[in-house]
Amino acid sequence: MKRYIRSLVGQDKINKFLAALRYARLRIDLSLIRLCSLTRFSAGLYYLFFNHGFKREQQSVLCARLAYHKEDAASLQTSALLRRNTHRLEKGLIMRPRKSIFAESYIRETVECYAQSIKIPGFSIEELKWAGDVLREYFQVVDDPSVDEPRTLFMRLDVVSKEPSILYSPYERERVAQSGINYDNLLVLFKQRRSVRWYEDKPVEINLIKQAVTAASYAPSACNRQSFYFYLVIEKDKIKAVADCAMGTVGFADNIPCLIVVVGDLSAYPEDRDRHIIYIDSALASMQLMLSFEALGLSSCPINWPDIESREARLQRLLALPDSCRPTMMISVGYALGKGGIPYSQKKNADTLIKVVE
Repeated sequence: MKRYIRSLVGQDKINKFLAALRYARLRIDLSLIRLCSLTRFSAGLYYLFFNHGFKREQQSVLCARLAYHKEDAASLQTSALLRRNTHRLEKGLIMRPRKSIFAESYIRETVECYAQSIKIPGFSIEELKWAGDVLREYFQVVDDPSVDEPRTLFMRLDVVSKEPSILYSPYERERVAQSGINYDNLLVLFKQRRSVRWYEDKPVEINLIKQAVTAASYAPSACNRQSFYFYLVIEKDKIKAVADCAMGTVGFADNIPCLIVVVGDLSAYPEDRDRHIIYIDSALASMQLMLSFEALGLSSCPINWPDIESREARLQRLLALPDSCRPTMMISVGYALGKGGIPYSQKKNADTLIKVVE
């Protein structure tokens, strides 16, 4: 049918008609935007009736809030609630001056979550060690009847005592190990890390991926929840199928030896106000991941992820992602092809990027 129409009308006329149609649609959309952008209410009407671009995010946030409150405790290896509250306790412990009483509103919740986590087979021993050490220090410094009940509950627990001589609790800045790396060396590494799209036909060792992820895990995250995962794709056909979901892999998807899909987990947050944190935290970790690859002799390329429903749905099926998780970006990884080209990509200078607030 399409061939018949092309032969009857002519491809040039069809192209002109489609271009005119796209232009008319754009003009109508801009008119609606101009009208609906005047108030928040009218903006909401625009996305309710004329643009459904955020519908997947809305569903993901709702599914995530439900998952946060209906966690299957028996299958957990980590707890967003325990991590968040333990970090909150740490911030209270290092406060200057430190309050004599703090965390009254959530200390019982924290101890109860810790008590539940201890009973879960396969739960992270490192996380339990951290929470246990911080709770122990908290009850040592906070001596008030208002926390007697959670204190008693904590003392009755079979507290995890991995590496008892090493405490996973706050420490002084002066104890931090110094790297010895100066600014010039760091700048060389930053300049070395460029977006590489052409790789040797050589597999990437899984132990190198693990080393880089370990380094990436030291990136800061909101309340140390680390609400992201690195989905690793190493099978050739699967790499191509996953890479094709993005719009930035045209022309080099067949050349990727290893692909990582960075996925944010919204179920770490009970409120929709925090829905943006997965993008911030996963981006911080991804940057450290790519720099770590360079230090390990590997190269990488961050791949933009478009918020397009059909592509999101396809990727969700390929990776079997829960509705509460959202992809934030992809990263190709491999051994750089020596003769492979790299865009120059001139960077803005500091004078352009800095806006002094007066």
